[in-house]
Formats: sequence, structure tokens, C-alpha cells
Amino acid sequence: MYDNKTFRSVTNTSNGEVSHETLFHYHQQDKVVWAEYAGGGIVKGFLIAVVLEGGILDMRYEHVNTQGELMTGRCSSTPEYLPDGRIRLHEQWQWTSGDGSSGSSIVEEVPA
Repeated sequence: MYDNKTFRSVTNTSNGEVSHETLFHYHQQDKVVWAEYAGGGIVKGFLIAVVLEGGILDMRYEHVNTQGELMTGRCSSTPEYLPDGRIRLHEQWQWTSGDGSSGSSIVEEVPA
């Protein structure tokens, strides 16, 4: 479902660090999903998730931003299947570092 797919941020709340310049490269083995991401304000990031019922991802993420800060958080991503077959993920996230604030974002699969 998620293996070998690339996603790009479409929208994010202002307290997030992911932007349209951030690309996520996803991999999947059984119910485990992981990705590397970088771009924009993010130098290097990683996420790991388990796939729940309906393809929902229960994930944890960590990255180093361009200020050299290590940032961590948790996220729930709910898939929407677009008419052209791509996946759009609706995400609710919360920092587990920094100010602990929460937000929402949308990432979409980049066409192959």
C-alpha cells in the first residue's frame, strides 16, 4: 500500500516544520511503514509507523531542522484514495519535543 511511494506536503499548520519542499520516501513491510524525509526547513528526518485498520498510520517521527534542533513527535495519518489512484494522507500530529503543540497537515503521493 505505501511501499516505494513518495509523498509531498500540501498543507501544514504554522507550528509545523514540513513544507511543500519536503519529500517523504515511504517503505512498507507487512504492517510496518517507515520513511526518510528532507527538504525545506528539514535537513534529515525519519518516521516509523504501524498500519492500523483502514490503512491508518500510527507513527512517530524525528528530524533535524536547519537550525540544528532535533525535533520529535507523533502523528495519526488517515488515507484518502484519490480518483487517479494516488493516496492523500490527512494527518493529526503533536510535537513530543519543543512546545508540545499540535497541528494538522496533508501530504499527497507524488505521481510516479
